[in-house]
Amino acid sequence: MTLKQTLDRLYTTYDFRDRIIHDPIEFPHRYKNPADIEIAGFISSCFAYGRVELFKPVINKVLSKMGESPFIFLRQFNINKQKDLFSGIKYRFNETGDIVCLLYAIHRILKDFGSLETLFKLGYNNSDDKIAAAISYFVSEILRINTTTVYGKNIKTHGFLQFLPSPTKGSSCKRINLFLRWMIRDKDIDFGIWKGIPKNKLVIPLDTHIARISKCLGFTKRSSQDWKTAVEITEALKIFDPEDPLKYDFALCHQGISKLCSKMNCKECDFNYGVVNTL
Repeated sequence: MTLKQTLDRLYTTYDFRDRIIHDPIEFPHRYKNPADIEIAGFISSCFAYGRVELFKPVINKVLSKMGESPFIFLRQFNINKQKDLFSGIKYRFNETGDIVCLLYAIHRILKDFGSLETLFKLGYNNSDDKIAAAISYFVSEILRINTTTVYGKNIKTHGFLQFLPSPTKGSSCKRINLFLRWMIRDKDIDFGIWKGIPKNKLVIPLDTHIARISKCLGFTKRSSQDWKTAVEITEALKIFDPEDPLKYDFALCHQGISKLCSKMNCKECDFNYGVVNTL
């Protein structure tokens, strides 16, 4: 069986719906309004690092404070009156103040641009390397927001900056690429609510699972989990589907999350080179 046949079989037989509860995409799926899906998706993706069972309760706490509509809550966000709602919520590098600052930044974007999509596309429409440039523009505009209201002075703490990596600094930008997949892909469990950006412009959300599997399959020889590696893996996947290379992402990633693919069971893996030997 060829590698393409194995990948396509994994994709076509994968139970996407069953795995939603083991993924941060569970949270935007709780909403029907596209504006709420966008905001819940961005917040969820920002916390999507580390172990799933650790970051999901944090996402749940943050979103539960916003009521039925995170979009309306943040569009009307009054930091002086509502910041205490998030008191005591923190996650790894992100202190309570950093979380409040993220919410305040989203509030400012909604007031100034109406949506995250509008801001992102301002960077996308005026660039050659579109996704990388758009992410860099999106992040830089957020970092221009004055944070004095949150911290007492206009600073960008480590915990706040950790939410907002950029390709210009070499980051793989796993979490924002995850968010973009949710917003732009219009198949399977992804929402496709952002229009006008082709699916084949997306870059794979590179985490440890995708990195390990990609090295095993020969998609990359790079050891660094950086932007160049993410692009290289994406280009390799375009061999199998030039129009929608990220259709394989969810299933491949969850092979690692569920431990179906690990360093301990390579001989039993469907992707073992003893089974998959040609493209």
